[in-house]
Amino acid sequence: MNCVLLGDRHHGLSEGMRGLLETTFSAVFMVADAVSLIEGAARLQPELVVVDLALAGGDLPTLVGTLRKEAPSAKVLLLSAHDEGAVALAALAAGADGFVLKRLIAGELLAAVDALLAGDRYVSAGVVV
Repeated sequence: MNCVLLGDRHHGLSEGMRGLLETTFSAVFMVADAVSLIEGAARLQPELVVVDLALAGGDLPTLVGTLRKEAPSAKVLLLSAHDEGAVALAALAAGADGFVLKRLIAGELLAAVDALLAGDRYVSAGVVV
């Protein structure tokens, strides 16, 4: 199945992202916590996991590593409100395939998805790395 797993605590933002992602994926599954994210990744084997950095609870390498273990073929796109280059570098170093600033989601989410699905990395234009 061509699906995406979306993990974010902010329901309104998640709904907006779901609308965008439904233009590319046949199914979008939404969760609001890390445990559900990992369980969903293992069960669904999504093509893409889009996750808010805040769900990592301060341990980004463990979250991304667990996602990689549970859904090895999934691309991982991290979202963050923090535009410091160090945050994006930490996300990529943890194993994420891409990084998008939450304030730029409307204009960049689908471009990031396209890049990741094509095998490329993606970092928001607003981030200096």
